[in-house]
Amino acid sequence: MTNSAKLATSPRSRWLLAATVIAAMAVPGAADAKMVRGYDGVWNVVFATTRGTCSSGYSVPFTVTGSRVSSAGGGRVSGSVNRAGGVAVQVSVGASHATGGGRLAGNTGAGSWRGVISGDNCAGTWQATRS
Repeated sequence: MTNSAKLATSPRSRWLLAATVIAAMAVPGAADAKMVRGYDGVWNVVFATTRGTCSSGYSVPFTVTGSRVSSAGGGRVSGSVNRAGGVAVQVSVGASHATGGGRLAGNTGAGSWRGVISGDNCAGTWQATRS
């Protein structure tokens, strides 16, 4: 067996390799990426109107991938979610458009929105659950 083969199979070199892998996993950037990924998935968002004559109780599915929020079906959705779960979103369907913000935590979220829906100025709250 060559010296390099002995080194690769020695207990000390296996321990050193394991320590290197563990240290690489602890790099702050890797931990931050993992935290953001904690919100990944499809979220069902239910909207309630508190100001204006817009209909209430409709729901829209959103997708979170990393720090990006997008549509999971119907309408244009763009936005972002930060490591702490703070979310900012813009939604448009035809001539209707709205912006919203709030917070995700675990498998739920909540916040507020405002916009012009079918020509009416409205505002309200939203509740989200992850599927």
